[in-house]
Amino acid sequence: MDNTPVIILAGGFGTRLSTLVKDVPKPMADINGKPFLHYIFQSLQKQNLQKVILSVGHLKEVIQDFFKDQYLGIEVQYAIEQGPLGTGGGIQNAFTLVEDDAYVINGDTYFEIPLANLKRVNTDITIALKPMLHFNRYGTVSLNTANRVIAFHEKKECAEGLINGGIYYFKKSLFEKISTDRKFSFEKEVLEKHLNAITIQGMIFDNYFIDIGIPEDYQKAQLDFK
Repeated sequence: MDNTPVIILAGGFGTRLSTLVKDVPKPMADINGKPFLHYIFQSLQKQNLQKVILSVGHLKEVIQDFFKDQYLGIEVQYAIEQGPLGTGGGIQNAFTLVEDDAYVINGDTYFEIPLANLKRVNTDITIALKPMLHFNRYGTVSLNTANRVIAFHEKKECAEGLINGGIYYFKKSLFEKISTDRKFSFEKEVLEKHLNAITIQGMIFDNYFIDIGIPEDYQKAQLDFK
């Protein structure tokens, strides 16, 4: 049993999926009759996680009506954004419901990893990284020999590289070490901006990964999750 809460960022608009997914937030996109978030909850259930905090804003009622205050035996709480806060603002807002530490997951990606492994290193932030071949949709991450993140690179055509898998582990006290606006990007304003001021550890998992942000991968998910 793992009592560490899991913050899931579920406030996305899903503009690139708008032709296929209408009137619901992107993490609620229908995959074989279930919302995409259902499959994330299934993975958390298998790992005996006990509590999820859903960071919601856009069309939040759709999410609240489906997951209520418990789903698959997992307690569910809601951190509500009154206006768009960006990924960083959404995370910081959700941490008001957290006592100490939490896992943070993007609600539109599914990365099948053992979350508890992210807690095994002493670092400010641990990021789950996915090795990928022949891609241009994602920026890449460089590590040193101790697996500390030393650079984030912009999106470009890559033969191979490590991408940010959208799963993190860190403590609430991180926000005391950095200064941010109320609305900010976690990737730009924390990871990239404070790369040398805080320790960011990369942990590589060559496990199943899918990001439903574009129609091709949304269609692929229909097959993969059958």
